[in-house]
Amino acid sequence: MRILLADDHDMVRETISAYLSNEGGAEVSLATDLSGALDKISAEGPYDLVLLDYQMPGMMGLDGLATALAANGGKGVAILSGSAPANTAKAALDAGAIGFIPKTMGAQSLLNAVRFMSAGEVYAPVDLMRAESATPTHPLAERLSPRELEVLNGLCRGLSNKEIARELDLQEVTIKLHVRTLCKKLDAKNRTQAALTAKEASLF
Repeated sequence: MRILLADDHDMVRETISAYLSNEGGAEVSLATDLSGALDKISAEGPYDLVLLDYQMPGMMGLDGLATALAANGGKGVAILSGSAPANTAKAALDAGAIGFIPKTMGAQSLLNAVRFMSAGEVYAPVDLMRAESATPTHPLAERLSPRELEVLNGLCRGLSNKEIARELDLQEVTIKLHVRTLCKKLDAKNRTQAALTAKEASLF
């Protein structure tokens, strides 16, 4: 298996790559952001599987997924995430990802999932997708765009505009605009009320 692993967290990147190499016999290339991953794909690809950290620099949510899919010549691209909710996993799969991998997954399960996806099969953790299917889409969520939901998720976690901007690789002024739109759509006076509304509706 030829795998490209792109993640901006050194420990995550090194731990996963070491296990895939030592236990899985994979040939693993590494990158720390989307730009570096695209450079690797251009120079050495296509890879049997590309693993992209959902929140690393350059990803801009799922926009980076589409770019990587186009670059990898039709071969699989999967999303790695440490905190994304189930609806993000579903959105990633709907957007063409071959899989969605929580970073909390055990090492052997991760290796099995990577082998599965490298063979061209779509993978998502059963418990994650079961949680998604068990939670009906709330009317509030249907009124919000995927990007607005990502920003709202940041508000619910108590992040500042600057922190949300860094996490989504957007400009802080863009986050301010999204927050303003969210307050209007949720009929909230401020960001705190918007977060409370989302929590009361069990959106996150």
